[in-house]
Amino acid sequence: MADAALFEFLHMEMVAELWAHHSDPGPGGQKMSLSVLEGMGFRVGQALGERLPQETLAFREELDVLKFLCKDLWVAVFQKQMDSLRTNHQGTYVLQDNSFPLLIRMASGPQYLEEAPKFLAFTCGLLRGTLSTLGIKSLVTASVASLPTCKFQVVIQKT
Repeated sequence: MADAALFEFLHMEMVAELWAHHSDPGPGGQKMSLSVLEGMGFRVGQALGERLPQETLAFREELDVLKFLCKDLWVAVFQKQMDSLRTNHQGTYVLQDNSFPLLIRMASGPQYLEEAPKFLAFTCGLLRGTLSTLGIKSLVTASVASLPTCKFQVVIQKT
């Protein structure tokens, strides 16, 4: 439990610090901060992926890799499994977490909905970095319709 709280506080401080240094209220400043957070998440995801057991690296199907992210990786990072995984079987996957830990504290009111994207950029990078280490090039985006539910869309880029 202490690890989860530590991670949440660290994440909140990263977001706050980036928003303080790149406080340009325009789209350029926000885009820069989101890009930095996503890049940090990507590097952490790569490091996590490199530390996976060798049998994990031998997935044959994309769907198996995404199932691994929803179960094992999510438990390792957030101490819970992802709530839902959907696919169109054409390289697009939607991962849904109905109580995303990094948004729970914000869920007290709808006024925080517009602040949610900056708390999702790191996790998008984390997913993309882990997938990259597993040999899958992807584009990961996140959306929030109501707090604390979050959807991550993973689009596999064919090479």
